[in-house]
Amino acid sequence: MMKKDISVVIPAYNERENIPVLMSQLEKIEIPGKSFEVIFVDDGSNDGSFETLRDLKKRGADIRIIRFRRNFGQTAAIAAGFDHAVGDIIITMDADLQNDPADIPVLVSEMEKGYDVVSGWRTRRKDNLLARKIPSWFANAIISRYTGVRLHDYGCTLKAYKKELTEDINLYGELHRFMPALMSWQGAAIKEIPVNHRQRRYGKSKYDIFRTVNVILDLLTVKFLLSSTKGPMQIFGRMGLWSVLSGVLSGFATIAMKLIKGTDMTGNPLLYLAVFFVFAGMQFISTGLLGEINIRIYSESRGKKIYAIREIL
Repeated sequence: MMKKDISVVIPAYNERENIPVLMSQLEKIEIPGKSFEVIFVDDGSNDGSFETLRDLKKRGADIRIIRFRRNFGQTAAIAAGFDHAVGDIIITMDADLQNDPADIPVLVSEMEKGYDVVSGWRTRRKDNLLARKIPSWFANAIISRYTGVRLHDYGCTLKAYKKELTEDINLYGELHRFMPALMSWQGAAIKEIPVNHRQRRYGKSKYDIFRTVNVILDLLTVKFLLSSTKGPMQIFGRMGLWSVLSGVLSGFATIAMKLIKGTDMTGNPLLYLAVFFVFAGMQFISTGLLGEINIRIYSESRGKKIYAIREIL
């Protein structure tokens, strides 16, 4: 594969209407003195996205297409893009047209100033306030606080990375959004810049409140790695969070019964239930972390990928 200066990696899952528009915008991007490639990773789409990509390539579009055997998730798609990219700088972006390709030259310009990671910040985000913005603000504050890498917008896919740093990162679960924090361990110089964000025109968002829960669970893994796969932490961690929440609610109920009805707290079974749920929750979370470490060791020792490719065009 011929060496390029820049690789643009675009995960795509059921974005049939958006892909041709995005490609037409990418073809207008010019960066003087820089060659770049575009890699679409079809993450098991079932709406004809792959066929759309294949038709674009047949009509002469200068793209590479990686097609998964099934839907593995955005992290796996980005990992596949990293593995196959040949550019010295790798730029990731969404296929839903909400990221603006016109920001790519700005990212590259910042990278040329000596930064290892340049992260986009959607200062004027065109998303639903309750479903997307508020959970995102909450998640960004927690991630910044507990990783020590303070960014306003971890969830923005539009980012630029030096290729050499991506080669030493193993992605699992929802860890793609923690890339700046993971790379900070390697001493990466990180810059955050404002980028344009656009309203979704076609298709449906793939994000919901449950992904925010997954982000929080994976944050525990990242925090553990900075001070290990999606399965154990997402299963046991979610059980642990629900258990702790149940314990807190039971505790509040115990206090309320004491204040309102004068019920003796020491004889109230809800108090013991609260203690049980909290300790059980901590045990579940600890089990999830141990499972993450074991699977990471197992997967890395075998060199096993977190995705399976059907074909590459």
